[in-house]
Amino acid sequence: MKSEATIFERSRTNRAAGAQVPEAGSLADIPSRFLRESAPLLPEVSELQAIRHYTNLSHQNFAIDRNFYPLGSCTMKYNPRGTHRAASQPGFLNRHPLTPVGVSQGTLECLFELQEILTIVTGMDAVSLAPMAGAQGELAGLLMIRAYHQSRGDEDRDEIIVPTAAHGTNPATATMCGYKATEIRVGADGDVDLDHLRQLVGPKTAGIMLTNPSTCAVFERQIVEMSQIVHDAGGLLYYDGANLNAILGKVCPGDMGFDVLHLNLHKTFATPHGGGGPGAGPVAVNGRLVPFLPIPIVGQRNGQFEWFGEEEIPKTIGTLSAFMGNVGILIRALAYSMMLGRNGMNRVADFATLNANYLAMELERAGFKLAYPTRKATHEFLITLDEEAKQFGVRAMDFAKRLLDFDIHAPTTYFPLLVPECFLIEPTETETKEQLDEFVKAMMQIRAEAETDPRMLTEAPHHQFKKRLDEVKAARELDLVWKPDSD
Repeated sequence: MKSEATIFERSRTNRAAGAQVPEAGSLADIPSRFLRESAPLLPEVSELQAIRHYTNLSHQNFAIDRNFYPLGSCTMKYNPRGTHRAASQPGFLNRHPLTPVGVSQGTLECLFELQEILTIVTGMDAVSLAPMAGAQGELAGLLMIRAYHQSRGDEDRDEIIVPTAAHGTNPATATMCGYKATEIRVGADGDVDLDHLRQLVGPKTAGIMLTNPSTCAVFERQIVEMSQIVHDAGGLLYYDGANLNAILGKVCPGDMGFDVLHLNLHKTFATPHGGGGPGAGPVAVNGRLVPFLPIPIVGQRNGQFEWFGEEEIPKTIGTLSAFMGNVGILIRALAYSMMLGRNGMNRVADFATLNANYLAMELERAGFKLAYPTRKATHEFLITLDEEAKQFGVRAMDFAKRLLDFDIHAPTTYFPLLVPECFLIEPTETETKEQLDEFVKAMMQIRAEAETDPRMLTEAPHHQFKKRLDEVKAARELDLVWKPDSD
């Protein structure tokens, strides 16, 4: 049967999914100014055709439910279905955001408990669940840092220090908040250069943005000393929570000296990650930044849970979105936390680091080069394919495309930029030893092909629904709108 590119090619005049058609008169109460004057351009298909079309589309995508997804710095792990069931209960699904607090006590109590759990997990003093994603959590964190300095009349602090290996969102967020992003060197062992840090900090330093473990996939061994240097200069420390999976239940960012952080609940706390959302990026702060938390947060007063806003937090940086954040994602995080408990969170970090170190050692034994061979992996690690590129003329992206033919999504490529031809590999805690061994076998076969038949890599993938795309053309000439033939 011919594979049809769009659902419109299945369309036939007057074909419909009868059960989905609105009942006669059901639209009578809609004011006429809201009614269309012409029918929308929609395909006319049966219910079965629609189901098959979208199911077939879903099978063309890589997904954690179908494929190994070792995407470094993104924690693409399986999320238990129990958390989705918890968040899908009618009381959560059907609650309108404007429902009065008097009949929302169950939801508010859940959110309050999540705030308390995240406070303990991070070692901070208070949490706001308001940010809708990690990037918005970053924004909130730096806005609070700015508000803190302004409240002290410290207006000259206009620099944020970011490592050369930082996530790209870090300097972008600093710039959005009116700061100048100043890069700090990372040493050959993956640690931030302390001597360079001492040279950079001063009266203009507002803060530093770090991830620990870092994006070099190593734990910053001198983090306490780094914290002291920044604090002595009057700056604050911001923690990017992208890599929290490695230390969950083991060590708290607050104990490292951080003043503010965001957590990616859509990475660490059981929400499907990828596909553009939805996400949740709560922020946690220590005492000096509590007065500036974004609103609303959930508080208790007279035995009742309530939304606390500007009246209770007058120095707040304000609201970040409508209402109170992505409640469905927050409920999933609470359910996940309760399912794990303290000991379960410890096991997450145990098995995430075990899997990463096992996979790193197996790849090294197979002849691949670790970017930091003297360091233990955290929840992820880096290999460099620079030698393969020089010897065989194939790049990391060619390895990445060929992995698709083994039904394995590629690790993160070319990040951090300071490692040439790199793979940032994160197996997560939910993968089995057998799956990790299959990944090693695939990588070994691909390298053998690079030596004997490099076209197998440079023209990959060979067995997917689409061959290799011209990525520049696809980005610059994006076409997502179907239009009927002109004739």
